[in-house]
Amino acid sequence: MNSPIDVAVIGAGPAGLMAAQVLSRAGVAVQVFDAMPSVGRKFLLAGKGGLNLTHAEPMDVFTTRYGKRSPEIARWLADFGADSVREWAKDLGVDTFVGSSGHVFPTDMKAAPLLRSWLQRLRRAGVQFHMRHRWTGWEDENLTHLSFDTPNGKHTVTARFVVLALGGGSWARLGSDGAWVPWLQARGVDVAPLLPANCGFDVQGGWSEHFSSRFAGQPFKSVAITCGDAQNPFHRKGEFVATATGVEGSLIYAASSLLRDEILANGSACFYLDLLPHLSPERVLAEVQHPRGSRSLSSHLKSRLKIDGIKAGILHELLPKTAFNDPVALASALKALPITLGATRPLDEAISSAGGVRWNNHNLEILPHVFCAGEMLDWEAPTGGYLLTSCLASGYCAGYRILDKISTL
Repeated sequence: MNSPIDVAVIGAGPAGLMAAQVLSRAGVAVQVFDAMPSVGRKFLLAGKGGLNLTHAEPMDVFTTRYGKRSPEIARWLADFGADSVREWAKDLGVDTFVGSSGHVFPTDMKAAPLLRSWLQRLRRAGVQFHMRHRWTGWEDENLTHLSFDTPNGKHTVTARFVVLALGGGSWARLGSDGAWVPWLQARGVDVAPLLPANCGFDVQGGWSEHFSSRFAGQPFKSVAITCGDAQNPFHRKGEFVATATGVEGSLIYAASSLLRDEILANGSACFYLDLLPHLSPERVLAEVQHPRGSRSLSSHLKSRLKIDGIKAGILHELLPKTAFNDPVALASALKALPITLGATRPLDEAISSAGGVRWNNHNLEILPHVFCAGEMLDWEAPTGGYLLTSCLASGYCAGYRILDKISTL
């Protein structure tokens, strides 16, 4: 067995790397272990269409994006928030800009240059990386002997402190497989079930073959959806995509926690689709009732309201034929078409996961000398930079909590 190391960071994603940064800057010897062949694979995937680092909005608004965990995560963000993310990137030689929707991106939109510069900085600070090391738990009751499966067989590492940053349960092929859940539960750690977050859904009963074959993969653009209840109302404009079995995309992801929880509680969930959010109900009714002469109803809706393609398709998919002969019912459906969902898509397809280690203190110490960061913890956030910001912030806080602990020894 090798001589003890100061800190073992298990998980080479944003949370683990940020913890390593904090600790190595303070002169602590850090070694990072990951099951994957290379570092930051999910981080690189997130940057495939442009790396959304964070979001430029007032912090009091920013913190509301985390739902029931907002109070706890606000404390992380007080130490390392959106401005800190931009400063961190700039310190690594990557400038950022704010897009029209408030999203913050690197000027070249890419994740790879930022990650490359970060890893160079960490290595210069003495951080060592061990890839293809899959953590399999502890070998002792004192939680100091860590066991890893490697290409060369079993390997044991002794560490004074440990940061677990293994991710949640989505994207198993990139390392976040949730295998750690039973190992922590066996040590008495309270773990909430891992659930899909920022996920797609299957519609109840499925789409008809006609609708699925014609419209799967096509977007609903310039629409709005409404769901939730009086305590948790949701209404937002945007776009989403029809899939072969249901719906997915940014607008659906934004409402996914509400829809998922409703399915868990009641077996199904419903959202209301506004196909014409820029028009009032009165205007829509007036246009539907406008004399159409010899034109077909399809031509009339296309001419007066620009309803065609997938928007016309969803009306025919979900409305009874009688509704097309009832202007009031048709106008009502154009403004609030109910779509019932029966299930989330599988966890491994989700962008992120909810659930994880329940924590009730700011120091993130879940077991003696064992700290936790990132998506392993029980919180969730929408896409748009909120996930990445809080992963970085949790790693930052975990690193400093270990430094506090070391200072008392």
